[in-house]
Amino acid sequence: MSERPSPTIEDYLGVIYTLLRDSQPVYGRRLAEWMEVSPPTVTATLQRMVRDGWVLMGQDKTVRLTEEGSVAAASVVRRHMLTELLLARVLNVPWSEVHGEADRLEHGLSSETASRVAELLDGAFADGTVACPHGNPLPGQEARVGASRPLTEVSPGREYVLLRIHEEAERDSATLALLEAQHLLPGARLTVLGLEPPSGSGLIAVLVGGERVVLEGAVARCLWLQDPE
Repeated sequence: MSERPSPTIEDYLGVIYTLLRDSQPVYGRRLAEWMEVSPPTVTATLQRMVRDGWVLMGQDKTVRLTEEGSVAAASVVRRHMLTELLLARVLNVPWSEVHGEADRLEHGLSSETASRVAELLDGAFADGTVACPHGNPLPGQEARVGASRPLTEVSPGREYVLLRIHEEAERDSATLALLEAQHLLPGARLTVLGLEPPSGSGLIAVLVGGERVVLEGAVARCLWLQDPE
């Protein structure tokens, strides 16, 4: 199989790659939630992907990438992230908008052009190219970015560094705009205050830049933190 996957298949490969990267099991229902399509649509697409050799389906219905599927998935994720970096660093597209813009451009970007973009970014920016503007590692750069945990899984009362905004939150430009307005960007230092109210409403309060911010649980789980050095 030498042909490039269709844009739809590339979208599925990118989501599967992202979930597996963070050690999250991949089920059809999870893909339906992420892709915002019906479960029957996901089932039909996965059947085509199995037929075409992109993924394998386990007896427990978990999905994993084949060797060729892994290569194709890494390629689409890399192209997407490089497009985001080009838009953010060179064209000054607002941080909260680069994901949506990259989604519209990535499928038309060849591997050769993606390599030229990487060379341009590495030559223009001394920090090197290891992560997208939202802090998520480019394929192959996970070790350089470092380990992190969702905000919902860390201990309250401590300071952390916001390492990355998970791709699940990137789908919603309104959420990204909110995070940008609240200065919850990669590199920000924040203190996790705990549930708000303590009885457990699904809201979590944090302190960032001296300001108290209350986050919905669905947003908080997309903020991945690491201990400060």
